[in-house]
Amino acid sequence: MKTPVLQFGTSRFLQAHADLFFAEAETPLAVTVVQSSGDASRAKRLAALAAPEGYPVRIRGLEEGRVIDEERRVISVKRTLSTATDWEEVTRVFIEEAEIVISNTGDAGYAPQPEDGAPAFTQAMSFPAKLCHLLAARFAAGAEPLIVMPMELVPENGRVLRARVLEIAAANAASPALTDWIGQQVIWASSLVDRIVSEPLEPAGAVAEPYALWAIEAAPGLSAPCVHPCVQLVPDLEEIERLKLHILNLGHTSLVDMWQRRGAEAGAVVRDFIAIPEVRAELDAIFAEEVIPGFAAAGRGAQAEAYLATTLERFANPFLDHRISDIAQNHAQKVARRITAFVDWAAANGGPAGMPRLAAITARSGQ
Repeated sequence: MKTPVLQFGTSRFLQAHADLFFAEAETPLAVTVVQSSGDASRAKRLAALAAPEGYPVRIRGLEEGRVIDEERRVISVKRTLSTATDWEEVTRVFIEEAEIVISNTGDAGYAPQPEDGAPAFTQAMSFPAKLCHLLAARFAAGAEPLIVMPMELVPENGRVLRARVLEIAAANAASPALTDWIGQQVIWASSLVDRIVSEPLEPAGAVAEPYALWAIEAAPGLSAPCVHPCVQLVPDLEEIERLKLHILNLGHTSLVDMWQRRGAEAGAVVRDFIAIPEVRAELDAIFAEEVIPGFAAAGRGAQAEAYLATTLERFANPFLDHRISDIAQNHAQKVARRITAFVDWAAANGGPAGMPRLAAITARSGQ
């Protein structure tokens, strides 16, 4: 079976997100999954992903007030490979079968490596360097350009990956024809993904919340990879990014500040913490008196209120043990990006002056 989707990454997020959507799509899509890290300890997972009976994804949480607790089977993965041991076959699939390339390799996968300038493939290369070699092979074979759709949590991820691949191509003295083909004819799609995938299942599968989103920024020649309720083609990702950053993420960081002021209990989880009346009252006041008015000033009040309702339901998920200590990592940097940046953005749009609660969080974080 030919697989039009070539996926780099084996994470439990992809298992419960894109791979599940491809299986449930109006027209299901077949996937080849490629492990780009070469981690031999994950060989069992790699084999299980392509089992004929599929693998399970358990959806557990709240949706419009209803408790959801169900299992779905993912049968979209038809083949699994590793760049460490199957590079020749990875290259063949990339040239002969792939129409869409997706990736979720994490920050480590994007990090430049000394081997990125090598004239031939080596496993020690970063993911963008491996992708550059695969694109060069496809171009040399005379195959059509394809769509590259990264899913890493990097703002404008398509543009970032394109720039890095072109940088590597230039360092390797790529021909002007190849550089033009990579930069102008390959479609580089930026996307934003969201779903809390709380734990893995062994040997493959995951537990995930009901909420899921795959928003893809529209571009010439680009269509959504599949028809599925959670997959959206949008004119501009900024609107969705801002809702996520300044409601869901801002809410999490605000809870960290409250948690620290209340003694930073080691085992506290979001679900139980927001059930404390004083905590919920403070969180509600932050949203009602500062965040929603800030969005309203920019003409996005109704969208923000709808997104907030979904966010609070996600926070209350009875099956999800989302530890506040995990959210608290890199707290000062998160305050700057999620809270201070919101206050500045809201002020620029004529939002409420002061925002004393958010200002106090910023001050306590040392920003």
